Amino acid sequence: MMQKIQKFGGAMFTPVLLFAFAGIIIGIGTLFTTEVVFGPLAAPDTAWFKCWNVLLEGGWTVFRQLPLLFAVSLPIGLAKKQNARCCMEALVLYLTFNYFMAAILSGWGTLLGIDYTAEVGGTSGLTMIANIKTLDMGMIGALMISGLVIYLHNRFFDTELPEWLGVFSGSTFVFMLGFFVMIPVAILSVFIWPKIQMGMFLFQGFVLNAGVIGVGIFVFLERILIPFGLHHLLYSPFYYDNIVVQGGIYAYWAQQLPTIAASTTNLRELAPYAAYTATGWSKIFGCPGIALAFYFTAKPDKKKQLLALLIPITLTAVLCGVTEPIEFTFLFIAPALFAVHALLSSILAMTMYLLGIVGIYSGGAIEMASLNWIPLAPTHGMQYLIMLAVGLCFTAIWFFVFRFLILKFDFKTPGREDEVEDVKFYSKQEYRDTKQGGEEKGITSPQSERSQLAIRVLEALGGKDNIVDVTNCVTRLRVNVVDESLVATDAVFKSLGTHGAACNGKSIQVIIGLSVPKLRDEFEKLL
Repeated sequence: MMQKIQKFGGAMFTPVLLFAFAGIIIGIGTLFTTEVVFGPLAAPDTAWFKCWNVLLEGGWTVFRQLPLLFAVSLPIGLAKKQNARCCMEALVLYLTFNYFMAAILSGWGTLLGIDYTAEVGGTSGLTMIANIKTLDMGMIGALMISGLVIYLHNRFFDTELPEWLGVFSGSTFVFMLGFFVMIPVAILSVFIWPKIQMGMFLFQGFVLNAGVIGVGIFVFLERILIPFGLHHLLYSPFYYDNIVVQGGIYAYWAQQLPTIAASTTNLRELAPYAAYTATGWSKIFGCPGIALAFYFTAKPDKKKQLLALLIPITLTAVLCGVTEPIEFTFLFIAPALFAVHALLSSILAMTMYLLGIVGIYSGGAIEMASLNWIPLAPTHGMQYLIMLAVGLCFTAIWFFVFRFLILKFDFKTPGREDEVEDVKFYSKQEYRDTKQGGEEKGITSPQSERSQLAIRVLEALGGKDNIVDVTNCVTRLRVNVVDESLVATDAVFKSLGTHGAACNGKSIQVIIGLSVPKLRDEFEKLL
């Protein structure tokens, strides 16, 4: 079950990768169309506004079509064959499902307690998806339908039909089955989902009234679930669905940016809902403190080598908000340190909340600047100066706490490993020298570092006969294996040039970094 959950979490991340760029475009477009910043030049009737508004509207594409995007993207990671065809099947059956619901609500909405004539949004429980007025099931509905389609596709796509019925095979057969499956699913949805919506509204009230404790608990859980690959499932409904505000915190914040930019009122009073994206504070302030602690506790002869590792993975965390490369360097070596890291992340988030500093702070500095600091600096600059001072104080706290714990308990963090576990980074020549060994095992490989790394990772995973399937998230190669006893240790994976590996039964996560999609391509060629 854990393997399936982790694989689902990785597949969920496919569309999320688009959010960073879309968020930057929205931030820039909002900045240049805000009158409080550019004055009369940014008035709605000016050529300046109209030109920047074109860019802004394009940036909204991803956030306005989130359910559709998730429905189409899930098969990329979960379909076992013909992924592209499964994406098409998911799209057409998701639209079919919504047309069924629209017809049911139009004919029997009043009997179900739903006013189908009401405007979409708000408390109506209705929305528009691809110009279909339907029940607002958000991302959850899209994932549910896409999951059903993936199941049908994996099981029935290769069904052999008589030759005279060959035109109905493949995707057409999956669509035919799915068409009739969607009818009872739509009927059940219009009966059950309105009750769930009511529960969501009650939960929204609870979350908004939980105050600083609620923020702390949320951020702690988001960090502590990272080893299991389940953190996406925690924050995604908050950020991209209707749990807290209509359309998700990301989309709602972007919509409200002009109003927020025009006011000098405390940010927490203007947007209390945005407090739950505080998971990024530890990325830009905590990770540098951790990196400094690693460097100053490393063995003298390993500091130079360690610095070459720490600089890129720390910049990745600070600028891009991708923390797995640095967190996985110590997560399974010293899990107690990771628990402390999660606790400090929670305390920092609560501190920022108490100071009234809220906004879109789940990513890295690039995203934070585009959605917060740049458009809001003229009216909220003083709060951001306070934020910087507090954040740097917490960087020092992370450094001293980690340094103390590493030395106190002699944790084998990077640069402190025993010689047998020494982290080695191979040169180009060393990669080339391994080519012949790979060919002797029946594996042919191109003359590239990435190809050679893929060969080494495959061998460390027990060879191609030990691989069940492979997917990836933003930084990790996620592999399910036949026999976990054939998988090498974390130290071996580090010696290959990766950031290590996390093993949970037959589910293995090899931490590669942001180049993991390209490595996966090479890996799949070997399979």
